[in-house]
Amino acid sequence: QAADSKREQFRQYLEKSGVLDVLTRVLVALYEEPEKPNSALDFLKHHLGASAPENPELDVLRLELAEMKEKYEAVLEENKILKTKVKIY
Repeated sequence: QAADSKREQFRQYLEKSGVLDVLTRVLVALYEEPEKPNSALDFLKHHLGASAPENPELDVLRLELAEMKEKYEAVLEENKILKTKVKIY
């Protein structure tokens, strides 16, 4: 009985943490592959790695990219205005 209780607690833990959903999705993707890979383990590692938490540095880089895009758009707008002024003169 104690072993069954521990198993059930562990299963609930995996379910609450989302592990079961992720594993199910990866296994379904493997099942639906038209040509099965030579290494099912490599397939799982690759697809599980893709769903792993991202490096915190990526958030910093994304923010920097967004700022650079804003600056780029502002420079393009300024360039457009200056070209118009040059045509006038």
